Amino acid sequence: MTQHLWNDLERLEKRLLFLGSRVEDAVRCAMTSLLELRADLTVKVIEGDAAIDQEEVEIEEDCLKILALHQPVAADLRFTAACLEINNDLERIGDLAVNIAKRAAALRRAAPFPPPAGLRAMMETTLEMVRESLDAFVRGDAALARHVLEEDDVVDRANRDIIAALAAQMEREPQVVDAALRMLSVSKHVERIADHATNIAEDVVYMVDGEIIRHAE
Repeated sequence: MTQHLWNDLERLEKRLLFLGSRVEDAVRCAMTSLLELRADLTVKVIEGDAAIDQEEVEIEEDCLKILALHQPVAADLRFTAACLEINNDLERIGDLAVNIAKRAAALRRAAPFPPPAGLRAMMETTLEMVRESLDAFVRGDAALARHVLEEDDVVDRANRDIIAALAAQMEREPQVVDAALRMLSVSKHVERIADHATNIAEDVVYMVDGEIIRHAE
């Protein structure tokens, strides 16, 4: 590896980790804004999305420059390709955090509607998945990445349970349909964040082991 390539890869890793920390914070704030009805956090998440989008664009440009100028091979190529994919997943997680924050704002304006049982735990697991997937990237830890894949099943089950509970509540109490539908949307957005954390974990496995496990049974 040339010194120039090493410098560019180190810079790329630092930028991606900075983006990851911003996205993780956006997810945490969005979830708190919903659970605690915090208007200040809703505003913070929505206003911070533009910076996340801009950072994602610049990181993608860095990845493409590395591929074009250095033509990396083997582990360096896998690292750069993984960064390109992880960058996209982080931007999508940021978008989903904004969606949750917007649902939180709408719920604050309506009649009180408590979060369904299991939503807080689902959010905590999902946030942990985001954190662990980024830790796995930093450490090059394929075992931790595979653990994230297992946690996705927990989130999927929780999402199904919440959907079933809210559907039953809407049948019993038609007056809460609007609020319940917003909570359904929140649950789905949280589940999608977990999916993107899973994608990041899969990219870490590829980066470390050279094994493509996406779509594997």
